[in-house]
Amino acid sequence: MNTLKYLAGYSTTVTDQVYKLIDSDKLADVLLKKYPVSHAIKTDKALYSYVIDIKNQYLRQSNPLSKVVYDDKIDVVHQAIGLHSFVSRVQGGNLKAKNEIRIGSVFKSAAPEFLRMIVVHELAHLREKEHNKAFYKLCEYMEPNYHQLEFDMRLYLTHLDLVGKLY
Repeated sequence: MNTLKYLAGYSTTVTDQVYKLIDSDKLADVLLKKYPVSHAIKTDKALYSYVIDIKNQYLRQSNPLSKVVYDDKIDVVHQAIGLHSFVSRVQGGNLKAKNEIRIGSVFKSAAPEFLRMIVVHELAHLREKEHNKAFYKLCEYMEPNYHQLEFDMRLYLTHLDLVGKLY
C-alpha cells in the first residue's frame, strides 16, 4: 500500500476512506464530479492579473506584489505547492521590499477552486508569515471553503502521484 504523503496529518479514518477510493479506482471520479473543469489561467501574465484582483478585493492595504509566476521547480525543490518570498534590499539610502508569489506549474491544469485556494494561501502570507490561527482565519475570510478545498487539493495531488493527469 502506498503512503499518502499529502494526507500525512489526517486521521486513519480519513486515510482509510482515501485508500478505499484508490483501491476501487474511484478517486478520479470523485474529484471530477466535484471539480469537472480545469481553469483557463495558463500564462504568468494572466496569473498575475488574477492574483492582483483577489489581493485588491481582500488585502488592498497590504504590500504590493512585484512578481507572480508559475514555477516548474517548486514541488521538486521545496516540497511545496506555492511560495511567498519577501526580499529586502538596500538601494542607495532606501530599503526596498519585494514580495513574490510562485505557484507550482502542476496547477496550470487544475480546477479553478484549487488555484484560488493556493492564491489565497500565498496572499495570506502578506499579512501573516506563520501558519497560525490568524493565518487560517485570514484564508477563510478570503475563501470561506478554504479547509475543504485544501483537503480536496491534497486528494488531487495524491491522484497525480498515483496516476498522473486528471484533466
